[in-house]
Amino acid sequence: MRNHLTTLDILVFLVYLVGVSAYGYYIYRSKKKTEQSTKDYFLAEGSLTWWAIGASMIASNISAEQFIGMSGSGFKVGVAVAAYEWVAAIVLIIVAVFFMPVFLKEKIFTMPQFLEQRYNSTLSLIMSIFWLFLYVLVNLTSILYLGALALSNLVGGDSFHVIIILLALFALLISIGGMKVVGYTDVVQVVVLVIGGLVTTYISLTLVSTKFGLGGGALSGFNALIANAGDHFHMIFPKPTAATPQVDVDKYLSLPGIAMYLAGQWIVNLNYWGCNQYITQRALGADLHTARTGILFAGMLKLMMPVIVMLPGIAAYVLYKNGSLQAEMSSTGAFNSDNAYSAILTFLPNGLKGLSMAALTAAIVASLAGKVNSISTIFTLDIYKRYLAPEATEKRQVWVGRLTILAAIVISIGLTWKDLLGIGGEGGFQFIQKYTGFISPGILAIFLLGLFWKRTTAPAAIVGVLAGFVMSVFFNNYAPSVLGHETLLYTAFPNGHGGYEIPFLICMGLSFAFTMALMVGISLAGPAVSAKAIELQPGLFRVSRQTLTLIVITLLLITALYTKFW
Repeated sequence: MRNHLTTLDILVFLVYLVGVSAYGYYIYRSKKKTEQSTKDYFLAEGSLTWWAIGASMIASNISAEQFIGMSGSGFKVGVAVAAYEWVAAIVLIIVAVFFMPVFLKEKIFTMPQFLEQRYNSTLSLIMSIFWLFLYVLVNLTSILYLGALALSNLVGGDSFHVIIILLALFALLISIGGMKVVGYTDVVQVVVLVIGGLVTTYISLTLVSTKFGLGGGALSGFNALIANAGDHFHMIFPKPTAATPQVDVDKYLSLPGIAMYLAGQWIVNLNYWGCNQYITQRALGADLHTARTGILFAGMLKLMMPVIVMLPGIAAYVLYKNGSLQAEMSSTGAFNSDNAYSAILTFLPNGLKGLSMAALTAAIVASLAGKVNSISTIFTLDIYKRYLAPEATEKRQVWVGRLTILAAIVISIGLTWKDLLGIGGEGGFQFIQKYTGFISPGILAIFLLGLFWKRTTAPAAIVGVLAGFVMSVFFNNYAPSVLGHETLLYTAFPNGHGGYEIPFLICMGLSFAFTMALMVGISLAGPAVSAKAIELQPGLFRVSRQTLTLIVITLLLITALYTKFW
């Protein structure tokens, strides 16, 4: 495997490493005029600009699961996986226009705080614990595992565990300074990851062009991808029949054609971008115009992410088919799609390999830092301050936040060390989407009804979030054997391992629909207006001309993309 790093590669990477660290320290020292308050430490005290908000959201979102997991999904299924990115751009419009005005009006710092103000402390505590387990056991561990896997494949040797430690320490260094440091270093991180990502995409396309004798141009390489992997350039997969090969059934199980746009695709994105402390925290300290502009800026950046994280995976697929990448995939010859991106990186020339490694590291570290900052915020403000030490001073809360960051990183290292959660076998991107999907339907239901229906009651919300989880587990794991393979609600397909599965995005849609119905039924038995209902004032959702312009441009670009690849 061509994984040797030259002196130039190491120098480029060290420039990135030292540069980000020095900039983070500068931000920390320049902003620290007095002792940090909790609002300053956890929310940056409203000091993030619109471009910092947008860049930070993308830097925290685009991580190992995209660079490695989505590139691996691009290898397996192609452009259809871009639905997660392009639907997200539409969802960010919804969040900017409808969610953020309510959050800012209610002076929300954390998502559990919103649930307490709208419902009650019981639901807030339940969800605080849910989110902490999800962020640590699924997200944080997955990011660290996939990132270490990719970088170890690139560096070579027995470096996996060393890289785990180094990534964790770098993330700890960035996040310990609080949200200001995370937010502003994310601007640098997103510049590095975009430039490095685009370089990797360009090199992968020219590599394909060269391998097929087309002269080495990026455009001719892209045309070669379409010619040699035409099945990888369709957004919609047809519903399998009895004669459909298992490889195509597997694609449909991951991305179930047009049906996913009527079900889980919206649920996973609305939950992630609108009800997720990890993401919304960047905008919660800003004014409405700044928050909206930053969120819409993030949405426009999302449109280009498939070029960076998906196309190299398709290029790796074409090279693998052509026999040019077999030795790059595994020392044993076994196929592992999560190695596709790092395999492409091994072909980069001296210096550019260091830049791409810096881009990958930037994505990983930014996500790790953002995630542990959110874990720290929820634990400190919604559990420690609320239940364990109500009289805790601002200084003590900040230190508890820092200790929480350290604890979360130590736990993630322990889980990642021998892949105790089986992330490698599941496939990185699918692992995160599937297990996040167990709680997404219930969470989204309680947020949507809580924000926009005054009659929603606290008992309905508690039942809803628990029922959403139970139904997600039922539809994902038990429904085919209990209810059958073909019903009015779903079709289960063979999974290639002797069993039948419902596509998990369809499971999310079914769980969400039943949860919403259950919550509405319970709420109708209560008062006509809940005592904690949110008053939506006239004009609350009105947008400026600048905001409207950004929305129209985003929608036109999405329309063009779907027209091209439908």
